[in-house]
Amino acid sequence: MEPFYRGRRLRKNAAIRSMIRETRLSSEDFVLPIFVVEGENIKEEIPSLPGIYHYSVDRLDEIASQMEQTGVPACILFGIPDHKDSCGTAASDPEGVVQQAMRRLRQLSPDLYIIGDVCMCEYTDHGHCGILNARGEVLNDATLPHLAAIALSYAEAGADMVAPSDMMDGHIAALRRTLDDAGFENVAIMGYSAKYASAYYGPFREAAHSAPAFGDRKSYQMDPANGREALREMQADLDEGADILMVKPALAYLDVLKEGSTQFNLPFAAYNVSGEYAMLKLAVEKGLMNESVIPETLTAIKRAGAKLIITYFALEAAEKLKKGEW
Repeated sequence: MEPFYRGRRLRKNAAIRSMIRETRLSSEDFVLPIFVVEGENIKEEIPSLPGIYHYSVDRLDEIASQMEQTGVPACILFGIPDHKDSCGTAASDPEGVVQQAMRRLRQLSPDLYIIGDVCMCEYTDHGHCGILNARGEVLNDATLPHLAAIALSYAEAGADMVAPSDMMDGHIAALRRTLDDAGFENVAIMGYSAKYASAYYGPFREAAHSAPAFGDRKSYQMDPANGREALREMQADLDEGADILMVKPALAYLDVLKEGSTQFNLPFAAYNVSGEYAMLKLAVEKGLMNESVIPETLTAIKRAGAKLIITYFALEAAEKLKKGEW
């Protein structure tokens, strides 16, 4: 009988499996989303995201300490303001909740890498990601100066990176031009390059109080059926000056992540979004799957090409990795 391949030889025990493992998770892979609210002494668990909280600026010391202890190097900030209007003016306010949070986190943890999510949906009274016309349509070009103003205010507050999630055409170029003209050429931009109009965002919209008051976002976020279009979006962000490209959500779009990371010589991020987190948490809680599904999922995202994984599991995963439990 001719010799044949025996893959099981290299699966014999834990030692050899570990020695030849192709993809390894690290705390340095993770970016932690943080929701910041106005007020004082607030730490409230978000019902749809167990283990994730709304924090007021004065309570950020707790989350900064956890990140330092577990080795999570970066966060991305989302603000929930008290005041909303049609133009989302609170988003670019130098004394806005995110801007205050950035300054506070910089004091608490000077080496923390701080990313600011640039969008208007949390700040507009209509819940859409830009300026509307009389028919309720989002105006692409009229929105760009507002997004650029938000990014500039974040840079002034100490952000290392800005991440426009609005899906307006030309937004990377608008932000890059504004930042460079103001002397912030070293502030990086992460494009939400392939952001799909996904049902997986449900818990986030509750957490960020950002659900649209009417209609949906399908005219500016991507059709879930399209893969090649994502590559065009990535190319556009690359051409406009993005430093990192992102795919969002992660799990239902691993094919897009893999294709993009193969085609483009640029670091990729993937957003392991709120719905993905909530599903896995619930499945583990109900005993439908064991906890190993979490590292399996995060490993799949990294294996598909993500250098950065934005995930609500960041602290939990980093702690487990630190203890050698995963």
